[in-house]
Amino acid sequence: MYLSLIKIFLPTTIAFFLGLFLTPIATHFFYKYKMWKRHSRTETTTSDFQKIHNENAELHTPRVGGMIIWISVLSTTLLFFLVSSLFPSENSSKLNFLSRNQTLIPVFTLLFGSLIGLWDDLIQIYGTGKFARDDKAWRKWKVLLVTSMALMIGAWFFYKLGMTSVQIPFIGEMYLGILIIPFFVIVALATFSGGVIDGIDGLSGGVLASIFAAYSAIAFANNQIDIAAFSGVITGAVLAFLWFNIPPARFYMGETGMMGLLITLATLAFLTDSVFILPIIAMPLVITSLSVILQIASKKMRGGKRLFRLAPLHHHFEAMGWSRYKVTMRFWILSIVFAIIGIILAIISR
Repeated sequence: MYLSLIKIFLPTTIAFFLGLFLTPIATHFFYKYKMWKRHSRTETTTSDFQKIHNENAELHTPRVGGMIIWISVLSTTLLFFLVSSLFPSENSSKLNFLSRNQTLIPVFTLLFGSLIGLWDDLIQIYGTGKFARDDKAWRKWKVLLVTSMALMIGAWFFYKLGMTSVQIPFIGEMYLGILIIPFFVIVALATFSGGVIDGIDGLSGGVLASIFAAYSAIAFANNQIDIAAFSGVITGAVLAFLWFNIPPARFYMGETGMMGLLITLATLAFLTDSVFILPIIAMPLVITSLSVILQIASKKMRGGKRLFRLAPLHHHFEAMGWSRYKVTMRFWILSIVFAIIGIILAIISR
């Protein structure tokens, strides 16, 4: 128990301070090469949007801050792996949390998803044409890329790990067989849609830190110590990012942060057999994504009438007159509450 806790909290702490150390270097690089969007959002021109939209900040704040997160996570993971390899001992071996059956696929998912997201960010920073404006055609390509990656991960679950069922809380196992592959694709796409929460300084960082901390606790309760350590490392790196992302943000997370983190989150939900707890733990992501879906449906079915003043939901509250600080803090509180509820349900429903 004692060594397991060290295995979780030591790399989590290292990832946090590594992120703090890397940030000044990364910030210099981001601003030197002007790594911010070249085009402001023009598809939304309502008076409410114009009231809350700060175009100058959007076009002069780097959007690749998520690099700090995944570089810190991967560096910390590699550090403990190398220490166990170069200085083999019982303790160094036990502190290494990179394992084939628990953390290899989440590490791959984070790296691959983050690189795809970085490609997307660079297109919007240095690209030209409609793709640089993140038009609908490019968004469809992103969905296709996420779907392709999710298919590979789902296939790994089925063919390599022998995963054929999922746990339904208070009911038991639901056998899916090979259908677990398309089921994972659906969950990954649904989780990815929650990326729209990255719209206010500090909002996404605080919410995601609570979510990954919850999965660290769930994995620990499952005795999946490697996953608990990896989730903790992500939490530490996200908190380091958040340190500099609180208003006024030094940089935005961008797709290089959101894409890798959200698909990794779906992966962790399956590996901890708590996929049906995920919507509870990630409730802020769920309601944010749902608000966009409902807004679009309302416009199409009600002759252009909006259900919310703005979507995603956090912008609706801004349009109502809430300050950005108030919106962010209340989302943080909700994310902590739902994370705690999810942890309790995951533990007592076994």
